[in-house]
Amino acid sequence: MIDKICLFLTNKIKAKSPDIDQERLEIINYGLQLFIGEIPKIFIIIAIAFFLGVGWLTLLAYILILPYRSASGGFHLKTHIGCIIGSTIFFCGNAMISKTITLEPIYRILLIGITFIFSIIMIKLYAPADTENVPIISKKERKKKQIISYITMTLTLIAAIIVPDQTISNILLFGTILQSLAISRIVYKLTNNQYGHETYIEQV
Repeated sequence: MIDKICLFLTNKIKAKSPDIDQERLEIINYGLQLFIGEIPKIFIIIAIAFFLGVGWLTLLAYILILPYRSASGGFHLKTHIGCIIGSTIFFCGNAMISKTITLEPIYRILLIGITFIFSIIMIKLYAPADTENVPIISKKERKKKQIISYITMTLTLIAAIIVPDQTISNILLFGTILQSLAISRIVYKLTNNQYGHETYIEQV
């Protein structure tokens, strides 16, 4: 259903702007699928989260990790159902674990330090982690997003140290760990994804 709606809108755009080439239309169509598919996905995830008793924490997990996630990128599952399941595990799972686990201050600082080093390495190697459908080819754009990834990741972990509420601190910490894993090569292979810029280079 979503695919048909996006195709209809893409054809409308093509009719109004006949100069747009096929490659650009494919990118537009993919963007529409992400946007339109995101709306029901968010409602479903929120509904599941409130059913599990972590509704507000899941919303918080989504909002707090969004800056780092937007800059660093990450894999996309191929179907809308898969995306809903994956996002539910990512955000609801973070909220549930953060609500349950209690870390002593010394262990929290140690884990934050390890996460910082791990994330620095992941960002250096893989960020921004793009997709086949929307590759980030521009070196300037890639460098910009990589720098923003360093900044947002660092600020998120600083907030995890400063915030007195342990559950929120956990959400910031575990969200950073999950997002840093989401851009890694091993997760891309497990989810049958390819980095967009690498695919582009292979095709040229």
